[in-house]
Amino acid sequence: MRRVAVLGSTGSVGTQALDVIRRHPDDFSVAALVAGANKELLAAQASEFGVPANRARSGIDTPEVLSEFAALDEVDVVLNAVVGFAGLPATISALQSGKRLALANKESLIAGGPVVREVRTAGGGEIVPVDSEHSAIYQALRSGQTREVRKLVLTASGGPFLGRDANELAVVSVADALKHPTWNMGAKITIDSSTLMNKGLEVIEAHELFDVDYDQIDVVVHPQSIVHSMVEFCDGSVIAQLSQPDMRLPIGLALAAPDRLDESFGAIDFTQLGSLTFEAPDRLGFPCLDLAYAAGRAGGGAPAALSAANEVAVAAFLAEKISWAQIAEVNAIVVAAGAGNVRDVADVLEVDQLARNRAQETIVQFGSI
Repeated sequence: MRRVAVLGSTGSVGTQALDVIRRHPDDFSVAALVAGANKELLAAQASEFGVPANRARSGIDTPEVLSEFAALDEVDVVLNAVVGFAGLPATISALQSGKRLALANKESLIAGGPVVREVRTAGGGEIVPVDSEHSAIYQALRSGQTREVRKLVLTASGGPFLGRDANELAVVSVADALKHPTWNMGAKITIDSSTLMNKGLEVIEAHELFDVDYDQIDVVVHPQSIVHSMVEFCDGSVIAQLSQPDMRLPIGLALAAPDRLDESFGAIDFTQLGSLTFEAPDRLGFPCLDLAYAAGRAGGGAPAALSAANEVAVAAFLAEKISWAQIAEVNAIVVAAGAGNVRDVADVLEVDQLARNRAQETIVQFGSI
């Protein structure tokens, strides 16, 4: 029986994680819940899973709450499904406490990469990725050793704007960007998918998770979202993980690994599958992908600055203060301004705040043009 803290319990990943736990009561119990503003759903979750009131909180934006709950003695696995940079305290606290971290919050790993890496080594904690792409790589890497890896291949659905030209992209609306063709996700990650920033951030995440150089990480567009990612080994063999789009599969694996749950989430009927297609990403139409590669290669505070600027830019787009194309413009301006280095959490927080301020200033300037 693994005792799980679900941080971000009322969001998309959190509710699906609780569904996995609900279906496997002999394998998991819920030890703690942290949510955002949806107190009614949080109360219902606490009642269903028998979580006492002192371990069911709505302080998802409060670093102290996240740190405290991620380090509870009553918790074996911390599922970090907090959206954005706010998830960093939970990531660090879980790893410092030697917990298993089922990580759905990529921004904390990206922004705090060097710090998280050090804490992960010193604290003895373990990261098992929840993102479907990194879960696929995690699974494929069981087929060989790190020294045998030639490259990682992350697949991207292409989002709702696959194949659109510059003129079409210039006039897309918020409603258009929120219509993801294959995945049902929260607003922020859905917008990131539409710009390919989500895939760019996943490139940085893959580098941090699997210690593979950026030159060994490729991205291909795969609209069907059946092949979730691949690993090519030195002998030319490619191991891929396939399933229908269902986040409960990687969530279940992250909670149970190295075991697999005896339930078919996303099972495929190959006689009905049809064709699987792959193509190169449109790097001119979707410049956020290359921005992420550049920030990752620059290292230091650059990934943190990019992640912070992107959060601000996406929020501005959702509020209809900037256009979809200006998301990439904001990100490029902020990253070009430089970010310095990061040695500890204080440095990460400083870079994050500076980048957010620069992004806000840039957005104001856009409005005055």
